[in-house]
Amino acid sequence: MRRLFLTLCAAAAGLVLGVSPATASAPPAEFGTHWHDPVTAGPPVPVPNTPSCRVTVADTEFRDFTPYRGTYTPPDTCGRGHRWNKVVLRLQGSVAGRQFDRLGYLHIGGVEVLRTSTPEPSPQGITWRVEKDVTRYAPTLRARQPVEMLIGNTVDGTYTGVIKVKVTLTFYLAQGRAKPASTPDQVLTLRGAHTEGGVYQGQLTTPRNSERIVAEVYATGSGGGCEEFWYLTVPDAAPYSCKAKDGPYREVQVSVDGKLAGIAAPYPTVWTGGWSNPFLWYVIPGPRAFDVRPVEYDLTPFAGQLNDGRPHRIAVSVVGVPAGQSGWSTPANVLVWQDAKAARVTGALLTSRAGDLVNKTAYQPGTERRLTADGGHSLTVSGYLNTSHGRVTTTITRKLSGSSTHRWNADESLDALRARWHDDETVTVRGRGPATTTRDQRTHTMDGATTIDGNNRLRTTMTMGDRADGATLRGGRRTDWSRLDDTYTGDAAYTQNVPRDQRHATGVSRERYRLHGPGACYDHTLATAQGELTADRHGC
Repeated sequence: MRRLFLTLCAAAAGLVLGVSPATASAPPAEFGTHWHDPVTAGPPVPVPNTPSCRVTVADTEFRDFTPYRGTYTPPDTCGRGHRWNKVVLRLQGSVAGRQFDRLGYLHIGGVEVLRTSTPEPSPQGITWRVEKDVTRYAPTLRARQPVEMLIGNTVDGTYTGVIKVKVTLTFYLAQGRAKPASTPDQVLTLRGAHTEGGVYQGQLTTPRNSERIVAEVYATGSGGGCEEFWYLTVPDAAPYSCKAKDGPYREVQVSVDGKLAGIAAPYPTVWTGGWSNPFLWYVIPGPRAFDVRPVEYDLTPFAGQLNDGRPHRIAVSVVGVPAGQSGWSTPANVLVWQDAKAARVTGALLTSRAGDLVNKTAYQPGTERRLTADGGHSLTVSGYLNTSHGRVTTTITRKLSGSSTHRWNADESLDALRARWHDDETVTVRGRGPATTTRDQRTHTMDGATTIDGNNRLRTTMTMGDRADGATLRGGRRTDWSRLDDTYTGDAAYTQNVPRDQRHATGVSRERYRLHGPGACYDHTLATAQGELTADRHGC
């Protein structure tokens, strides 16, 4: 999958969705009533040069919290035999007037295929696009399915922006060198899924010949509450507006029948109204804001237990959220690969060993208050399966760590955070032939500050990093690798509590997205000033 991902470098060749060439003229001195449509530096989904067909999944508008419901029907012209090389979801949105950033989802057959958020509009209106590779959900897309989509919104005398969206799926045929995509055999959802006491849970029954099982969780802190800014929360004893008993450490856990099966660090997503300053994000959103990627857990060590034909309880919880408090959405899909030559795959869990969860905070009072936080956890699980091609043992080790320094003053006219999170995972599969090891090292960083001066001028500076290093080894020799570095920087200011035309807002932002692998390179930089696109460069 990693090598396929890297082929986008050749496909990109200067193409970026929704980006027009930067103008040569100097940017305005401050924001006006209109600005460039939102853009991101990430690469387009690489697609084959084969016949394709498109299906509209939703074409609607959102004024309130009523979901759109419809029906998806597989394509007639290029769906016969289901020989697809790639399936690409594309969302086109528009909104005008005044509106907050809003969170949304798209379900097809109960499977969550997109978690997204919206940009905040100009009075004259903006349009934006989101593109996502959804080939992994092909098993769901092979049959007629119910569709549910919601971008919860409020339209009234103040917030006038009606959010209009059109979502399509484009299916690219597998022909010639474009082979049929390797996908899961089934994509399952949890039966009777519900949230109780902050825990998302339901029943899962897998096919009895499952030989690989992966859960994915679209974990997001909700908008409008302190869990949207979970990384800024402080223990009860510290004087700050957002409290959490144990401080800012968060960890998304998955359990199987009550036993811890997976841990992950959530990404500190900032929505487009975040950090009290939408001028930071009007043109370039923060990493992952429009396409929230799920955290993944390899549950294959538990397959021997899950393959007994009985329902099993799967639960998703977020460590650090105060008891009984809402604020996180954690819907889950389960991807299953089956052994085509075996009616039943047996096995057992060998090891399930969790380290001590570390969560330490230290508060220092003073004119400038300071909270330092350090947290971390580790988990090793191992299990074997008796497959048609012999006994296969899967061992997974995951280590999480996070550290932060939060500074603020009494009226929070200074509010600053410097934080770093690590999520390192190693998956080793042993069976017939040399062992295969996949290593992924993920690092998320945030360095931001908001200040308000005596003239009620609010300024926010921000640097965010989304980095990942991956490698695959077979028999101890590296056979594949990738390196991703997505970095956003911004600096924006405006005068608070005055009419829009008196804010005198200014803002610059920049995103550089780099992806490298064997014989492949993608390097794209975007820059803005006062809502104008000032740079659009490719470095490869």
